[in-house]
Amino acid sequence: MIYTVECSFADPASEAQWNDFYSLEKLPALISVSGFHTSQRFQALSDGCPTYLAMHTIDGLDILTGEEYRHQGGGNFASWQQHITDWHRNLYSDIGLAPAVKADEWLVLCSTGPEPLLALGLHPLAMHAVALEKFPPQRWLASLPRQQAPLAGTLPEGIFLYAPMTEQLRSSSLGQAEQTR
Repeated sequence: MIYTVECSFADPASEAQWNDFYSLEKLPALISVSGFHTSQRFQALSDGCPTYLAMHTIDGLDILTGEEYRHQGGGNFASWQQHITDWHRNLYSDIGLAPAVKADEWLVLCSTGPEPLLALGLHPLAMHAVALEKFPPQRWLASLPRQQAPLAGTLPEGIFLYAPMTEQLRSSSLGQAEQTR
């Protein structure tokens, strides 16, 4: 399943420190939790959406309610909580592993349907919300080479571009499972 966390951050003075914490401490802590398989973080290039997006591949909702998640990965935002705004969490149906968006690519998300992504020549993956906020109820995602990307301001309504802030982290158990296939 795909677990997304979206938010903005309201304190410019500490935003760089928060980004370091999230990218360098939180993501590695999450990927160490049993049932987390991939984690990657993005920053929005488009207006009209939260500034930050973290996308994870996990086994299911029970991972997010477990002790290991609470102690190792989740819930350690206390010192940053007062500055986190526009916070949203969703769990989407299984599409396999979240795509690894490379440094020379952008992540494209759309909640109005696959057609705008198809018109860009992309092959979108459909995700249906199954838990947590369940909004938007469905999304389509794809990766787009930067050199083929239209300017964010010229995109059709409902399409959002995100630049990767990190490489996709993969759990060590995922690597072992892929080697046995």
